[in-house]
Amino acid sequence: MLMIMDDVVRALMSPEAHEEDVGNIRMMQTALSYIFLTGKYVYKMKKPINLGFLDFTTLEKRKYFCEEELRLNRRLCKDMYLGVVPINKSNGKIKIGGKGRTVEYAVKMKEIDQKYIMTELLKKNKVGKDLINRIAKILTDFHSKTKTNEEISKYGSLQVIRGNWSENFEQTADFIGKTITENQFEDIKFKINGFIEENNPLFKKRIEDGKIKECHGDVHSGNIFVHGDNIYIFDAIEFNKRFRNSDVAAEVAFLGMDLDFHERKDLSDHFIGKYVEYSGDEEMLKLLGFYKSYRAFVRGKINSFQFGDPRMDEKGKDMSQELARRYFELSQNYVKEFNY
Repeated sequence: MLMIMDDVVRALMSPEAHEEDVGNIRMMQTALSYIFLTGKYVYKMKKPINLGFLDFTTLEKRKYFCEEELRLNRRLCKDMYLGVVPINKSNGKIKIGGKGRTVEYAVKMKEIDQKYIMTELLKKNKVGKDLINRIAKILTDFHSKTKTNEEISKYGSLQVIRGNWSENFEQTADFIGKTITENQFEDIKFKINGFIEENNPLFKKRIEDGKIKECHGDVHSGNIFVHGDNIYIFDAIEFNKRFRNSDVAAEVAFLGMDLDFHERKDLSDHFIGKYVEYSGDEEMLKLLGFYKSYRAFVRGKINSFQFGDPRMDEKGKDMSQELARRYFELSQNYVKEFNY
């Protein structure tokens, strides 16, 4: 399987493998995907991996999750996501939308220059309160419309919340001493378990009040383009319902945590304040520290996976290790503020 994937990756770096005329092709990697940027379009191909919380190990599964990615992301950025395309092989040649046997699938998107990504705008001090207001309104409107039902509400249960954290601790245990210290690991674990026990009634009330929704699942500055008058909140989580279906407070906490991480607590506080103003959901304030810690911990875990990925180059590994350490430190800082 990996040999076939390597062949496809090499092929897509060549203009001959593409449907349209392309110039310089750039390839980026995440822990989960290969991303090819052609100047006009982006092709995102899933890695054939099983990380426990996701399984992309068969072609059929990768096709299904490409289709889910398309469905979910069109909710917030319809014209950016163009379709799911087959990658075919015939007579030894691999081509997007070509002839022969389908060997892979990719999500096709409109390419937007990386300089418009919100993370870059934060670095250049080009993110102000007006933009934060717009994002808060977009998410409030999105959450008011996105679906909830009995099945989705189950993802806000104590069983699932505990399970998510247990999975986090199990999957990061091997990184103690590498990306997270033993003190951080044990302190976060102790404080989180205590918070859950102290706030059982609140978690149950959130379910009763319909606050568990099919959310985006990955709202942070690295998944927001600000292009002209358009704001695209992209890359929703398609691979695991547990990470997508959550309390809306967990979604708000993610962007709040991300702004904290970029040392813009002023914007984080403003975003949360505007969301609460627009939604009227003051109760979520009691849960934001808990969910901020969760979001920071997950980011630390994902960067730890990238650090441990043998297919990543050394520069990428070093960067991932440093990011993971910073996220785990932030996760611990949030739990230090718990009062119980």
